[in-house]
Amino acid sequence: MGKSFKYPFLFIILTLGIVVGIQIEKIFSGDNLREGIRKFNDVLTFTEKYYAEEVDTPKLVEEAIKGMLDQLDPHSVYIPAKQFANIKESFRGDFEGIGIEFQVVNDTLTVVSPITGGPSEALGISSGDRIVKINGEDCIGISNEEVRTKLRGKAGTIVNVSIIRNGIFEPIEYKITRDKIPIYSVDTHFIYNNKTGYVSVSRFSETTYNELNDALKNLKASGMEQLILDLRGNPGGYLNQAVRISDLFIDGEKRIVYTRGRREEFNDDFFASKSSDYEKIPLIILINKGSASASEIVSGAVQDWDRGLIVGETSFGKGLVQRQFPLFDNSAIRLTISKYYTPSGRSIQRDYKNKEDYYADLGNRKEIEGDNITHVAEQDSSLPVFKTESGRTVYGGGGITPDYIILSDKISDYTRDLLRNNIFYQFVLKYLDGNGDQIDISFGDNLEKFRTEFNFSPEEENSFINFAKDKGVEIVDKDYKNDRDYIFARLKAQIARNYWKNKGWYTILLDFDTQFLKAVTLFDEAKDLANLK
Repeated sequence: MGKSFKYPFLFIILTLGIVVGIQIEKIFSGDNLREGIRKFNDVLTFTEKYYAEEVDTPKLVEEAIKGMLDQLDPHSVYIPAKQFANIKESFRGDFEGIGIEFQVVNDTLTVVSPITGGPSEALGISSGDRIVKINGEDCIGISNEEVRTKLRGKAGTIVNVSIIRNGIFEPIEYKITRDKIPIYSVDTHFIYNNKTGYVSVSRFSETTYNELNDALKNLKASGMEQLILDLRGNPGGYLNQAVRISDLFIDGEKRIVYTRGRREEFNDDFFASKSSDYEKIPLIILINKGSASASEIVSGAVQDWDRGLIVGETSFGKGLVQRQFPLFDNSAIRLTISKYYTPSGRSIQRDYKNKEDYYADLGNRKEIEGDNITHVAEQDSSLPVFKTESGRTVYGGGGITPDYIILSDKISDYTRDLLRNNIFYQFVLKYLDGNGDQIDISFGDNLEKFRTEFNFSPEEENSFINFAKDKGVEIVDKDYKNDRDYIFARLKAQIARNYWKNKGWYTILLDFDTQFLKAVTLFDEAKDLANLK
């Protein structure tokens, strides 16, 4: 009797053990993942087999991936193969081609600027040149994508172009050998008012640290006594570049940033490790709502260590770290793997529960200009409180709020229409056709002379207004009156860019940049903050 009961009982216990074990394994293993994949495969198979019309299966898969990632944070995204190639190129810091910046203006491929160090610059191709043939084929009406397809190619290959240039009646034939073209992340650097170094950094790519280091060496040799690092509109990039750049300004072995995620292998701490010539230089960093991610790492580290003054508007608020995972078809997903924290422990990531408002919220910020060294601008918020090295209060969870808040100038709808319709560039192209020779004679290579002496005449101003009107942008008297100085500064900067590239562009516009001009006056405060006096 005992034995006859014992064996069935053992069998039942064993069976229950197996069932429970399977369920536990499903919880802690990939069975849920496998069931999800099976379910998705079944739905896709049924759709492809039975749907009333032919289906684009790859498109369905891509949309399903996008939908999946939409359930996560705003920065975990799917990158189609075409975009992925461009993104890799952008952050790698080079591409292969003939080396021009271009626009298609009135159906004509126009050289905005030859890229420094590229084969087009070496051959003497100039801003304003119109490319009318590529390899013997007319290219009037060419699209931006077709330009890239026809002019880019492997280094060492050849492309022939025919160019029309103002003042020369016959087309000029160029045989261009494609090469590796650098994509610079340091837009420009120069000395302002004989002692202030200015550097603009547009993103954090593989080459940014080296570019910035070279720029700083050049500025130091030119007499730089203080530095403005412009990170406005910089969306970020590689974390390691942000760490190395922060290390240029932060001494000792201070922590610059640390990351924490669900998986321990993504937890990391980054410290300053190398001494540099710039650890004691008075420093101001410019930021705005377009400054994100790696820009906020640099700004947050400088602010937390009271190393320099942060000026401008509150930054974007992106404190999530992504890793890019390539897929078999040359597409990729960019997945958030951890959060990063500034030295004081701040996560600067904004709330993203309502993803529809995540980007719209940036335009709804109401900030009050003025001294914010003690960060009273944020004191009524529900943001978590932290302390800088000197004990100043700063806040997490909402971007980096400046130590001195200066709002950017607003432009009118009229000026916005001028920009949207590309009126500035088109007018300057026409203007230089008639006045380029005179500018060469009057100013030569002298940018400073151009900055101080060149102005548009009243007749030329009216000519611009009429040109815009002919292009469909009617003048709005009130808007024009308010924006007049900016409008003609931008036109002047566009001309300067034609001759002196980015240095010309920034040199002119900084004279009308309220955030920059205020920053120049704040170096005494920056020195006090960093104990440099």
